[in-house]
Amino acid sequence: MTDTMENFGKVGVLMGGRSAEREVSIMSGTGVLAALRSRGIDAHAFDPALRSLAELADEKFDRVFIALHGRFGEDGSLQGALEQLGIPYTGSGVMASAVGMDKITTKLIWLMHGLPTPKYATLTPDSDLEQVLADLGLPLIVKPPLEGSTIGITKVEQAGALQAAYDLAHGFDEAVLAEQFITGREFTVAVLGRGKSARALPIVEIVAPAGNYDYQNKYFTDDTKYFCPAVLDDALAAEMAHIAVDAYNALGCEGWGRVDVLVRAADNRPFLLEVNTSPGMTGHSLVPMAARAVGIDYPDLCIEILRSARLKMSKPVKAQA
Repeated sequence: MTDTMENFGKVGVLMGGRSAEREVSIMSGTGVLAALRSRGIDAHAFDPALRSLAELADEKFDRVFIALHGRFGEDGSLQGALEQLGIPYTGSGVMASAVGMDKITTKLIWLMHGLPTPKYATLTPDSDLEQVLADLGLPLIVKPPLEGSTIGITKVEQAGALQAAYDLAHGFDEAVLAEQFITGREFTVAVLGRGKSARALPIVEIVAPAGNYDYQNKYFTDDTKYFCPAVLDDALAAEMAHIAVDAYNALGCEGWGRVDVLVRAADNRPFLLEVNTSPGMTGHSLVPMAARAVGIDYPDLCIEILRSARLKMSKPVKAQA
């Protein structure tokens, strides 16, 4: 199918922003912008860190592709502004974006739906760290719940290192997530669509150097290995795809997203880690990789996501005179 600029009108590609993931967002947005233009779409870059919401309104975009990652782009705040401006946008709405951004709230909802996720504790300045160690054991993972791209994350392997890990994560967020470490294989499942039509793309296995899938190994080296479709028993692959879609729908996600999953080596049991409601679209990113495995090239993926752009909130009730 060939789409033209008449199908979509004037399109804004939102990239950059003010989060700690700005650099990655610029790479994602640059790729999306080039892909859309390659298909004749009237696409324009817009960086909310450099231009105001008033300027966004003045651009009179017919729809926007959100290629922002992290705070002020993936957390529901921008989505709320777009709803106010009446500009259809890609990805999840205000509530799902806000919930998906907060790893602690995400885990609470998943547990309410009976979905598997590692045991955890919420750390504050008043937390009893010795009790946390007793409850979760070692090793454990400490991370700021509102950051992505492994920013501020620490694997704690000795009891004496927990305080420093907390201090690092606390520099990003008021509350800190401590999570039981799952020894096993690391996977991600891209999901497209919404509700009953949501579908999982082929599963990607991530094999990072020394198991360290950090910011550098995610975006700036070729040392991490990816296997797509992942080599898995059919039953396990089906189970992982099923719980990934359930996890996505439990939060009310739509358009597209990516659910990260660990499979415990001891028993091949999958555990949900987090959802990304505005995943990376760089040369190293995993959603484009999964799409290619089913014959969807990068520009077609961008167009499918753009096609799903819409306003999510109900139309306002007219005020009575």
